[in-house]
Amino acid sequence: MARISMEHGSGGSATSKLINKIFEREFDNEILSRMEDAAVLDLESGCGKIAMTTDSFVVTPLIFKGGDIGRLSVCGTVNDLLMRGATPRYLTCGFVLEEGLEIDILERVVHSMAETAREAGVIIVAGDTKVVEGDGGLIINTTGLGFVPDGVDISVQNAAEGDVIIVSGNMGDHHAAILSERMAIENDIESDNAPLVEMVQGMIEAGIDIHVLRDVTRGGLATVMTEIAKAGDFRIELMENAIPVDIRTKDFCGILGLDPLYMGNEGKLVALVPEDQGQKALEIVKNSKYGEGATIIGNVLEKTEVGKGELRLRTSIGGLRSLDILQGEGLPRIC
Repeated sequence: MARISMEHGSGGSATSKLINKIFEREFDNEILSRMEDAAVLDLESGCGKIAMTTDSFVVTPLIFKGGDIGRLSVCGTVNDLLMRGATPRYLTCGFVLEEGLEIDILERVVHSMAETAREAGVIIVAGDTKVVEGDGGLIINTTGLGFVPDGVDISVQNAAEGDVIIVSGNMGDHHAAILSERMAIENDIESDNAPLVEMVQGMIEAGIDIHVLRDVTRGGLATVMTEIAKAGDFRIELMENAIPVDIRTKDFCGILGLDPLYMGNEGKLVALVPEDQGQKALEIVKNSKYGEGATIIGNVLEKTEVGKGELRLRTSIGGLRSLDILQGEGLPRIC
């Protein structure tokens, strides 16, 4: 009898199969089947469009360099709303507290959530708390609601030939920070968990025709970009030398045999915009909070046959490497 394994939480191929074979099959509808970071809903009341999303956070350890599960839970949900062009406004939060959780840790996490919510410009308007048997752990679920400005339509379906691909900073820092904590490896790597409000709203307010936004979380850059390529039947090419990776994270990966392209982040995005707006969009992101490391890393080259979309990496020595979504377990419980 088949059973759930940790591989199903990796954000890679096993996660996709689980969602497609069980959840999508039973919950199938036009909105859910888009499989975007958030659902955009056109209200019948004439009040415009809203975006909704929900996420559960199970990271271990609960507190890590650069953040904690509280900050992470706000950033993750706020960023999912932003990826559809919405202005985040409201959050709900559900806490599952395991018996034995230290009250001091809970207070620190809740304080962190409140501070991060203020930074992101959202308010927490409802919540729920449950206590269960366990070993002192904590799970947080957050649901977010935001408003989509008139004329804004950001979706993976909007990718187009010639689009340039902007990434907002270094790859793999969150993944490396969490793994370092678990393995008791001393280094200065900190999680990048951050709300990306300023850079997204900056591009929208400047009139950038943003085609696609995705936050680079579980599965890493290669998984996210492969999903975009396959969703739109495009051939996409990234330039290895252009992809930013902090030297500390790069060295950490070298020691453990990890690939930064498949390592998760919690404060980075990729944006696909028309080529003639690429430099303007890049400058906006670079001048925004958390975007100083932004760079252009590749292009959408051309349409392919249906079902033949692919992601390629132009390596530092000029070769081409085919990339796909994450296979196997990766590192579970990073968010």
